[in-house]
Amino acid sequence: MSTSKRAGQAVRNRNAQTPPPAPDALAVRVPDSHTHMDMQSAGVGEIIAAAADVGVGPLIQVGVDVASSQWAAEQAAQFDDVWAAVALHPNEAPRIVHGDGAEGVEPESTGWAGNQRPAAGKEGLEDALAEIDRLAGLPQVRAVGETGLDFFRTGPTGVATQEESFRRHIEIAKRHDVALVVHDRDAHDDVLRVLAEEGAPERVVLHCFSGDVHLARACGERGYYMSFAGNVTFANAGALREAAQVAPAELILVETDAPFLTPVPYRGRPNAPYLIPLTLRALAAERGEDENVLAAKVAENTRRAFGL
Repeated sequence: MSTSKRAGQAVRNRNAQTPPPAPDALAVRVPDSHTHMDMQSAGVGEIIAAAADVGVGPLIQVGVDVASSQWAAEQAAQFDDVWAAVALHPNEAPRIVHGDGAEGVEPESTGWAGNQRPAAGKEGLEDALAEIDRLAGLPQVRAVGETGLDFFRTGPTGVATQEESFRRHIEIAKRHDVALVVHDRDAHDDVLRVLAEEGAPERVVLHCFSGDVHLARACGERGYYMSFAGNVTFANAGALREAAQVAPAELILVETDAPFLTPVPYRGRPNAPYLIPLTLRALAAERGEDENVLAAKVAENTRRAFGL
């Protein structure tokens, strides 16, 4: 590689790690309905302050395994502007039962896994679910999630375990009367099927909504909240923007899923709750609505969904 190419690559690598500048503040405060502060480089206090400066808060800190769920509950107990959601991610459940690299389970498929882990079997899953159940009863925990189905990476063996875990999370959410936050990747029909078979909790949130117009209408008919993330701004997300246009206003939420899914024009750089205004404004433009009107509706919806 030439010197100039190496220099150009170094600049691109550096830019990819540089946080985007803060957008103009929202006039109406909007919550971030789904974030992972444990995966972000700044401290929790700093993340909260940066979000507050642009009119974003409170923040829903979401767990993906036992350790991160415990951490979420701890932060929500410590910080007034943080609430917690606790669960085993759909790709975490098969990793517990089958171990990394087992049939139907892609190693480190969740994207946050550390060292390779051996299978813990059904007993390991039961222990993990028991801890999620305990955490779900804490007053600062306002949702069970993110749970659901993810057919993008996990094969047939993992899918069966995912569905079992999903059903158990639904039961936990109903028993504790908290929201259910659903991760749905390439599994729209099966997510709706399992929710129908188990009987959906009173409040269901499809996090990082990834469906089309048909799924948006199906969720609208069922009263499921649709939480839109930065991917609604991506150039290849035409079907998602069409879904955003038809989603009922009373069921729309906004999230970052930070540090992932940074909205345009900063795609590929670190995401954080302070970038919520970019997604909120993109949604308002797509729906032909005033951003303050949409922000007020999103804030009301989030309070209702999570009992804030």
